[in-house]
Amino acid sequence: MIEPNSPIPKSTDRPPFDQLDEAELDIADYLRDETEEPVEQPAPQPFAALVIGAVGVVYGDIGTSPIYAFREALTSVSQGGAVGQADVLGLLSLLIWTLILIVSVKYVSFLLRVDNRGEGGVLALYTKVRLAVGRRSVPILTLAIIGAALFFGDAIITPAISVLSAVEGAELVVPALKTLVVPVTMGILFALFMIQRQGTATIAGTFGPITVLWFLVLAGLGIWHTIAAPEVLRAFNPVWGLTFLLHNQMIAFAVLGAVFLAVTGAEALYADLGHFGRKPIITAWIVLVFPALVLNYLGQGALVLTHPETLRNPFFAMAPQAMLPFLVLLATAATVIAAQAVISGAFSMGRAAIQLGLLPRLAIRHTSANQSGQIYIGAINWILLFGVLWLVMSFKTSAALASAYGIAVTGTMLVTTTLACLYLIESKILSWPVAVLVTGPIFALEAVFLASNLTKVADGGYVPLAIALLVGVIMWAWWRGTQSVLTRALRQHVPLPGFVKSMAKTSAHIVPGTAFFLSPDPDVVPSALLHNLKHNRVLHEMNVILTIETLRTPTAEPEERASYEALNARFGRITLRFGFMETPNVSRAMTHARKAGLKFDVMRSSFFLGRRRPIVSGPFGVKRLLDRIYAMLSRLAADPSDFYHLPRDRVVELGERVSV
Repeated sequence: MIEPNSPIPKSTDRPPFDQLDEAELDIADYLRDETEEPVEQPAPQPFAALVIGAVGVVYGDIGTSPIYAFREALTSVSQGGAVGQADVLGLLSLLIWTLILIVSVKYVSFLLRVDNRGEGGVLALYTKVRLAVGRRSVPILTLAIIGAALFFGDAIITPAISVLSAVEGAELVVPALKTLVVPVTMGILFALFMIQRQGTATIAGTFGPITVLWFLVLAGLGIWHTIAAPEVLRAFNPVWGLTFLLHNQMIAFAVLGAVFLAVTGAEALYADLGHFGRKPIITAWIVLVFPALVLNYLGQGALVLTHPETLRNPFFAMAPQAMLPFLVLLATAATVIAAQAVISGAFSMGRAAIQLGLLPRLAIRHTSANQSGQIYIGAINWILLFGVLWLVMSFKTSAALASAYGIAVTGTMLVTTTLACLYLIESKILSWPVAVLVTGPIFALEAVFLASNLTKVADGGYVPLAIALLVGVIMWAWWRGTQSVLTRALRQHVPLPGFVKSMAKTSAHIVPGTAFFLSPDPDVVPSALLHNLKHNRVLHEMNVILTIETLRTPTAEPEERASYEALNARFGRITLRFGFMETPNVSRAMTHARKAGLKFDVMRSSFFLGRRRPIVSGPFGVKRLLDRIYAMLSRLAADPSDFYHLPRDRVVELGERVSV
């Protein structure tokens, strides 16, 4: 029996910290295996709408690569002079096979099938590896944090350089923009981030048709010029690319850095999986995006072979003079839209980080009843906007930002390939020699791309690396602090059934009314209840453990909203359920609690929250710095009373100061 003045009991059967299973420490709902029974989903959006939306959001970034990728590769080869047919075919072969190996094979054919409950991205892949391993692996977690941090670095760089280059390109049609590039760019970026709260479906409905038209124009221009020089079709033979690299070893490094520009949007493709689903993304790639990109590259190569004077800017030279203003305006719109892929991906990556305990809890708003992955996170949106505007004001031109572009995404790709190899091995899909043999060529190719981009660190490439370092430190500090606090809580936890029995003959003062104690685990006594008993020396007439669940359906049916279980005359537990599209509103849901069998008087009820305030101590060093970051972040986490819409005049917070 627990008396009011007695110390809070501790469980004696808990293993030490280093022996705790990861399942006890990580967020259980996100790591839950997919063997659970499927939940009935609402009627999906028309498939064609999802495909068009995927074209506009997912492929906007990679779709603008023909504007500059082949041009930059030619510049590395020509050195101000002419290029021969072997050079053109070699470059085209490298571009085509980079698209095939990196995008078609790695992402579309394999990684899009490795989802975690419909979500993609490097953190979703880490979760699959974690489940396959069956235990915690700090090196693998560190690898995942590096990949996610680099993705956020790319998510700040890409919108800045995309919109800057779009506005600069519009100078060809509107020369007056030359002196207004920075303010116009900032205005467009502000508008782009402002509309994010409207949801992916709304944005895709606007961007999708424009991007479809863009890809059709790419394909049309490519076919037109390829007919004039059909010999460029020989570039499908990879021997041309390999021969080019062997004969041009002095410039091969620079050429590969330019070729990589053709696949810079590939990682966002995987991160955006939850927004549209696998089939629409794959369909869009096979039917429209891949053919259009390849045809356009072939057309540019054909144009350079027939008209060598166009090698300085072959993309815009493809259009007849009368069509040039239209192409410039369309390219400007497409380049602005290109920023959307990483913005949507950042929301998905942010949610995965929150669910894995790598970031504090932030308010997440679902924007679609049909796709649970279509979300909006306001905090991430405004942080991205601040970072993007800072880059625009600091660098002012896309040329100045060019050196910062590519490093972060190549690093993320390399991490993704490594995790994919580990997944193949740990899940027993392939033996380790076969897995290494399968992923090795792609890993080697991406390693060369990364090495070629690292040569630009001093010229601006340090920017995404610095951003990634900052994000990575924040993630590690939050995870480390959270694990420390959770470990302390697990060691002190008191099982609810035994506690209820021990309180049958308590000497604590009984006060009238009903006390609701929020708890993520209905089988453990909430810390607020223990502290109320220990420090206030009281127990309510009725004590209810309140747990909140989020369903995988958009809304909860009235009959499943609340379920109540009476443990005895003084204790019970209730579960309130909300769909992913619903804002958890406990105040309103208490009506369903009555229908479930719980009797209580609203005016004599209180809601108790347990808070743990981290205290930083110890000598100054890396550990103390990480602890202080965790303490600062803990103050930014969403307030549960606001997050769950608890009645403000009925909330009581009981906290404790814990050392991290």
